[in-house]
Amino acid sequence: MHRFANPARFMRIATLVLPWAMGVAILTLGAGLWFGLAGSPADYQQGESVRIMYVHVPAAWMGMFCYTAMAVCSAMALIWKHPLADLLARATAPVGAAFTFVCLVTGALWGKPMWGTWWVWDARLTSMLILLFLYLGYMALADAFDDPQRGQKAAAILSLVGVVNVPIIKWSVDWWNTLHQPASVVKMGGPAIDSSMMIPLMLMAVGFHAFWVVVLILRTRAEIAAAKVRTLRMAQVHAAGQAEQA
Repeated sequence: MHRFANPARFMRIATLVLPWAMGVAILTLGAGLWFGLAGSPADYQQGESVRIMYVHVPAAWMGMFCYTAMAVCSAMALIWKHPLADLLARATAPVGAAFTFVCLVTGALWGKPMWGTWWVWDARLTSMLILLFLYLGYMALADAFDDPQRGQKAAAILSLVGVVNVPIIKWSVDWWNTLHQPASVVKMGGPAIDSSMMIPLMLMAVGFHAFWVVVLILRTRAEIAAAKVRTLRMAQVHAAGQAEQA
């Protein structure tokens, strides 16, 4: 694990991975959207509105996945002082927040025809909204201090405390009586969804993960470049201070 904590080694690996991730993202998202919008049947109860599922459900999965990944990177940064872990966590946060926002918006669009309202204070919906606030709090806290290390440490602690919300999101429909439907893909006894719907759903899930890899690489590259600029500026300030003292 320590071998991959070096930014230079990460850059070399990222250069190899990036074109493949782009290719997978384009192919799977294109195929998933086509099957979801044109190749899959309408639901016998929900009609055409069920097609929102092909964006809503993978976006929800990605919201939880990105937060878990961010918390793992934060733990690595706090415990092992990995120089790259903080950068990966910072790069993941806006992507996870975007997926969570998409999940909430598409959920509202899906809930209106099904439940007759845009929003209910359902356990699953409320815990998902809390997840979005945790993302926003992480990003705000990371930039709240003049010292980047202090801000990142505080944000890392917040992400570790907030990770308890992820299993709450997952199991809320089983723990409480909610309007939100229970799990139909990952459940004991196998998925309760037909393959004509499962295939585009899985294609979109793979495409969203590949998209996350692409954006993570690009954002981490930018974070590494920004860290180098900050280091050079601090060195210049320090050199100027020593010159004035001399």
